[in-house]
Amino acid sequence: MIILGLDPSLSCTGWGLIRAEGSRLAHIANGQVKTNPKAPIAERLLHLHDAIHAVAGQYLPDRAAAEEVFVNKNAQSTLKLAQARGAILAACARASLTVNEHSARLVKKSVVGTGAADKTQVQAMLKVLLPGAVIEGADAADALAVAIADAHLTRG
Repeated sequence: MIILGLDPSLSCTGWGLIRAEGSRLAHIANGQVKTNPKAPIAERLLHLHDAIHAVAGQYLPDRAAAEEVFVNKNAQSTLKLAQARGAILAACARASLTVNEHSARLVKKSVVGTGAADKTQVQAMLKVLLPGAVIEGADAADALAVAIADAHLTRG
């Protein structure tokens, strides 16, 4: 089972692919899709859509998993996150992928053992769970954590 984990953001979306065979996990690839903050929103969303669709086309995952939306204090930030998620989910649908959604707290609990874990703790556990993986940044690390959580939380 190949799982594409996604950490959506308008500025920098992380993605990570793992292979899950029972309780065994293996790193396949990871990366980040950055958008130009000076570009119009429609261009940025199209760039996210096309990049995630290309990743799905290259690696042919069996399913995807994304972090659920959380509400920011800033409504504008929440709206931008929701738009980015929409573009990413549409790319997954275009690639015929089922997308499971998990809260950030549940992802942390699944990977680290506590939902209150910080980014440093998550990244430390990734080194244990995916030894030898070269992770392309914090957003890619978060995406790999989403994929791992999905492997633990979703069977089939």
